[in-house]
Amino acid sequence: MNAVWDVEVSIIRGIQALGRWLEQPMLAVSALGSEMLFLALLPLLFWCVHAGFGARIGVALLGTSVINGLLKSLAYGARPYWFDSSVTPMSTENTFGVPSGHTQTATVGWGYAAARISWRWSWPVAGAAIGLTAFSRVYLGVHFLSDVLVGLAVGLGLLWGMLRYEGTVLRWWRQRSLTVQLGMAGGVSLLPLALAASWQAVRGGWEPPEGWGGSVPGTVPGASVEHLVTTGGAFFGVLAGLSVLAVRGWYSASGPVVSRVTRYVFGVTGLVLIMVVLRLALPGGNGAVGAVGDYVGYALIGAWTALGAPELFVRMGLAQRPGTQEAQEAGV
Repeated sequence: MNAVWDVEVSIIRGIQALGRWLEQPMLAVSALGSEMLFLALLPLLFWCVHAGFGARIGVALLGTSVINGLLKSLAYGARPYWFDSSVTPMSTENTFGVPSGHTQTATVGWGYAAARISWRWSWPVAGAAIGLTAFSRVYLGVHFLSDVLVGLAVGLGLLWGMLRYEGTVLRWWRQRSLTVQLGMAGGVSLLPLALAASWQAVRGGWEPPEGWGGSVPGTVPGASVEHLVTTGGAFFGVLAGLSVLAVRGWYSASGPVVSRVTRYVFGVTGLVLIMVVLRLALPGGNGAVGAVGDYVGYALIGAWTALGAPELFVRMGLAQRPGTQEAQEAGV
């Protein structure tokens, strides 16, 4: 790949030659594909707008994040500024580069939203968001052009699969017992982590190749696996929580504006309290013990978002169980 990256470095330098005046706008644009942006919006969608849509796009985004983390951990791709010191890093990352997570996340998130929203401009807006996100990652020096193309390809493939088979998979999932559903949720969240850890064990200790002439963080393999631990934990918590919530009769996000705002305030307050308690109660640090603590912590955060908060809202009278039609639309 070094020969290809040499050519791509020239392209990146040419794009960065447009000037540093683009740095702040491109950092803002890059957020359109940020996991943090989508994860901040998902509770708002699920708790306050439409539970079915929020649940489906949440599962889609967490699933694509897990897949992206696995691919990064297997590919061991460089970042441009790791490879060549002539590239200016306007942002920094500590995980491997390919495929671009921002581009993949933007493709799945904005693409899924465009497919499900009946608005004439939904696809042009989604396409612009995806394209600008991809360009921003190259301009900022954190991805090669090939990284964003692979991220786009993986994202489009996942998006097509979700739109084509979502209903079939959901019906199949609902036909399983709750115990089996919880087991499958654990399996799909832990298998990528096991594959990445096994691959690292097979490869042995990792050092930046001699051809990489830039500044490379010293904990790249560990950081890449840690990302899988946290996203995998959240993925399990959300899948398990949604499965239990469906058995209990689901949840409706409809209602007066005051109720919706109050839900969001209580829900976010609960998230903050859980994070504080987890920071104090669970072991930190590196190694297996720290990884288990991170997985459990993020699983609890996901479970609160998907199950704990909605059940609290129903018990407080801030929300109700859905009617038959709404439940059918949600796939329950």
